[in-house]
Amino acid sequence: MSPTTDPRPLAGLRVVELSSFVASPLCGLTLSQLGAEVIRVDPVGGAADVHRLPVAPDGTSIYWTGLNRGKASVTLDLRSEDGRRALRELVCAPGEGGGILVTNSGGRDWMSHE
Repeated sequence: MSPTTDPRPLAGLRVVELSSFVASPLCGLTLSQLGAEVIRVDPVGGAADVHRLPVAPDGTSIYWTGLNRGKASVTLDLRSEDGRRALRELVCAPGEGGGILVTNSGGRDWMSHE
């Protein structure tokens, strides 16, 4: 569905999610279910919770899969300037729904509220 035909209240809103474990991924899932486009950012090698128990036969966490359904995803190396630049571009992209970051990651010297 396009945002113009999607009746959900957050249709057209873009959210970038940089998170792991429960609270923040659940927030992203809820926003996605309400119609937002949620783009999950994972580190190179996978998220910290991708193999958390219980796991499917392929080793992927059932818990992780459930909390991240309905989201787009991108892998970025946030230890590199290119990865940090790409994250800033995702969060600050122009458009009606841009500029929202959901995270439960601790602040870094390169990431501020500004």
